[in-house]
Amino acid sequence: MIATLIQLFISYLKIGFFGFGGGYAMLSLIHSEVVVNNAWLTNSQFTDIVAISQMTPGPIAINSATYIGYEVAGVAGSVVATVAVCLPALTLMMLITHFFLKLRDNRYMKGAVRGMRPVVVGMIASAALLLMFSHSEDGKSFIDGWSWAIFALTLVGSARKVNPILLIILSGVAGVVIYGL
Repeated sequence: MIATLIQLFISYLKIGFFGFGGGYAMLSLIHSEVVVNNAWLTNSQFTDIVAISQMTPGPIAINSATYIGYEVAGVAGSVVATVAVCLPALTLMMLITHFFLKLRDNRYMKGAVRGMRPVVVGMIASAALLLMFSHSEDGKSFIDGWSWAIFALTLVGSARKVNPILLIILSGVAGVVIYGL
């Protein structure tokens, strides 16, 4: 149990340090650590946890760390994973806040930030493709015709400025009706 908690801490600390661009950009890194490297979850379980993490209040990276930590090692795993994924950002924000006024106009700092933007876009695109084309253990895709229909209707509703909470509720109801509990 202690070895699992240590590995969970190291994995989420790595995710916290190298997951630039927020939660969605971190998803491919989280998937790599949780499903590929450590085999704590299957693709199907990971996809379910991402869906739940998106619907619950708070950042997706922290929510998924809490859920995945719980799946791996119970309450202690939740605490360890959540603290580990938050620790790098907290540390960096404290340092940046301290030096922000001095570095705000530094051309090297501006260049570094500009250079990271395309990487963040690429990581978000990678996460989207990973979720769209992931497969279960039996080789079937998680995305079927009904999923595309729900996506299309939600996209149209979003473009027509339908309340996002209503769209989430209606999508959830459609999922229960189509796929059952």
